[in-house]
Amino acid sequence: MLKKSVLLLMSVLLVACQSQDDKIRIATKPMTEQFIIAEMLAILIEQETGTAVEITKGIGGGTANIHPAMLKGEFDLYPEYTGTAWLYVLKNEPIFDQAVLLENLKISYQDKYNFRWVGMYGFDNTFGLAVRSDYADTNQIATFSQLAPVSPNLTFGAEYDFFERDDGYQALSDTYGYHFKNTKDLDIGLKYQALNNSQIDVVSISTTDGALTNPNLKVLTDDRAFYTHYHAGTVVRQEALQKYPKLESALMKMDGLISEQEMASLNNLVENQGQNERKVAQDFLRKKSLLAS
Repeated sequence: MLKKSVLLLMSVLLVACQSQDDKIRIATKPMTEQFIIAEMLAILIEQETGTAVEITKGIGGGTANIHPAMLKGEFDLYPEYTGTAWLYVLKNEPIFDQAVLLENLKISYQDKYNFRWVGMYGFDNTFGLAVRSDYADTNQIATFSQLAPVSPNLTFGAEYDFFERDDGYQALSDTYGYHFKNTKDLDIGLKYQALNNSQIDVVSISTTDGALTNPNLKVLTDDRAFYTHYHAGTVVRQEALQKYPKLESALMKMDGLISEQEMASLNNLVENQGQNERKVAQDFLRKKSLLAS
């Protein structure tokens, strides 16, 4: 009788442990848009697969620490950017044809890591430049090239590391012939305020920054394709797709779902209007008719 009781207890504990471990684990970089995307992924995965999801937000070092953790099986999936994966994980030379890049990226990730890219969200979070809208309108500036003739009259602002990067200030200036009057190092949280207050005239941006929803800002077109594209999508372990047969279809519901403007708007709701990331994700999915109820 005692032996049967012990065996029963062990069985119950084993089932409990398996149940606790039966969850899909999502990692994110320390970025607002990744927090929002992770919540969308979690909602869709739980809805479509019935499996619990655990999100680990804001991992320091981003890809540099998430990618090795994925290889160890500590996470099942995370939002990633094509430019980051191609240039910094695979350490390849740039490819500017995005269809060719994505095809090669998918093959390389499958062959090298047994990872899949499943569901490209639809937005490109690349680098760019912005000026005040009134200045752009008055001087008829819409592209990076049109900024060059007036650059000697302007002050350029960016976070410190922009001036140190290989694809940063000097390379940008050499490509477009910029000769700015002054440059200013700015904290990332203060650069848009500095632009609005005319402390600077041109600012380095990420194209899905929440602050870009401000109609007083004009994002310029990179007409010489200086910047690499960073299209966002989900990287997932093949083992996770095999373990959860409905996972792939859940992830594909994110495919082509979000434009740059929509992502910037969602970031703005969290960063500048104080809304909860989960609520923002739910509201957006409901708007897109992707919530079951």
